Amino acid sequence: MKTVTDTAAPKPAASRTRRAAIAVAAAVVAGLALPATAASAAPNDARDPGDAVRVPTRYAQQRLDWKPCDGQPALECATMAVPRDWHHPDAGADLSIAVSRHRAGDQAHRKGTLLMAAGGPGASGLPRPAGLATNAPKVGAAYDIVSFDQRGVGRSTRAQCQSPEQFQEFMAGDYRDQSPEAIDRVVSNARTLVAACEEHSGDLLPYLTTEQTVRDLDLFRSLLGERRISYYGPSYASMIGAYYGTLFPHRVERMVLDSNIGFEGTWEEFELGQPMSFQRRFDEDFVPWLAARDSTYHFGSTPQEVEDRWEKRRAALHDSPIVAGSVTIGPNQLDNGAIGVIYEEANFPYLAQGLAAVDDWDKADAAARAVAGQVFGHYLSPDFLAEYFSVTCSDTPWTRDLDTWVERGAENTARYPLAGARTLAFSAVCASWPKTHAPHVKVTGANLPPTVMLNSVHDPATYYEAALGAHRALRGSRLVTVTGNGDHGQYPTANSCVTDVVERYLLDDRAPEHDLTCPSPQAG
Repeated sequence: MKTVTDTAAPKPAASRTRRAAIAVAAAVVAGLALPATAASAAPNDARDPGDAVRVPTRYAQQRLDWKPCDGQPALECATMAVPRDWHHPDAGADLSIAVSRHRAGDQAHRKGTLLMAAGGPGASGLPRPAGLATNAPKVGAAYDIVSFDQRGVGRSTRAQCQSPEQFQEFMAGDYRDQSPEAIDRVVSNARTLVAACEEHSGDLLPYLTTEQTVRDLDLFRSLLGERRISYYGPSYASMIGAYYGTLFPHRVERMVLDSNIGFEGTWEEFELGQPMSFQRRFDEDFVPWLAARDSTYHFGSTPQEVEDRWEKRRAALHDSPIVAGSVTIGPNQLDNGAIGVIYEEANFPYLAQGLAAVDDWDKADAAARAVAGQVFGHYLSPDFLAEYFSVTCSDTPWTRDLDTWVERGAENTARYPLAGARTLAFSAVCASWPKTHAPHVKVTGANLPPTVMLNSVHDPATYYEAALGAHRALRGSRLVTVTGNGDHGQYPTANSCVTDVVERYLLDDRAPEHDLTCPSPQAG
């Protein structure tokens, strides 16, 4: 938004393992459920808004040729063809969509198919069913879990823009620099990125939208032989789910949206709120955490000392970036490392270790330098941003006046410097992006079963205020607010309160009766 909603620094193997939730958390859930009957009561022949677009026979009569996935022994993979443009299916070459499946562990009591999508936009969904089946074994036993690489991503027909070497220029320098020369360089780099996207993927870019992806998903549902599916979508995938539920509500059996995009509005509106939420997460969660561990990381014993040291180190990198092989750590990379890591508190130690190494690079050992290189040198990739910008710049209208973005960029840099400093760089890309004709999708929740929404109060990427707006737009939804927590992605985790809510819904068809609050394990 971006900052990006589904990227982070490398995670430890146990990053999802947290202390068991306090007993009161489970008590919060007790007695707050009712049968989720809206979908099951819908007539099988009910017409959906999405049915206005015809599915040509050559797509509808495909067969999925399932084979073991490369490197994923628990998964089956297949490929399906989709039209480049669902609204003109006979124009242009087909696209290829890679799909995956993890079979229900208990086929005798199989409940149905659970479709999950990836965040970003730009992340791969193909390997994710295996992870969900492992981390939520009851769900893995009851459902065939399926996913996909959305159009533009991974093993599907991919968008391409720049090489990694060319992309370094886009991320170079110091986004806080408000000199005319620096602003001109940022705008020029944005235009160069867009030109590269048009050169390498120009005929594909207009069709990399959430609305087109949602139609791919309904074809996938049909090819699976399912009248209705259940859905789990974290981060940007919450928007995919909300759009799917809007266009095909009678084909949704159950829906869980986790860490929610502000899908009731525009990408521009949503992303303008992210500098605040990233700064809040950094200032109110990470900085005090680091100050409390000065004996380990030696970065300051009070929040003010930590902030002062951060600014001192950042200023030093502005004048003398660290260059170690293919890794450059300058002020933008310092910011990017923090932005990526603070998605999950379990990864705070990685940022602290990286900061300690950067703060005394000459004395840091090889292991410490390697951590710093991972944290500060590998946040975004040109492949990820090719899809990210394609979707965010095309789904909804975008202000194209660069003077507006120069002004907003300066305001965000001053007020929320961590992520606000790159407002101009990211927004200038969308201001220069080729115009598309993506149809407007207004999310209402009409004809959907009760939808369960999850969000933590300090989520940096999909901030709570946006989740509230999305919740109001999605009529009949139930919002589970996770307090004492700022993590991005609330299921599956060790929070038994959240797990109980989600699994009562997915396994027992009992949705919460109303909105509720789940304390996090840390809060106990």
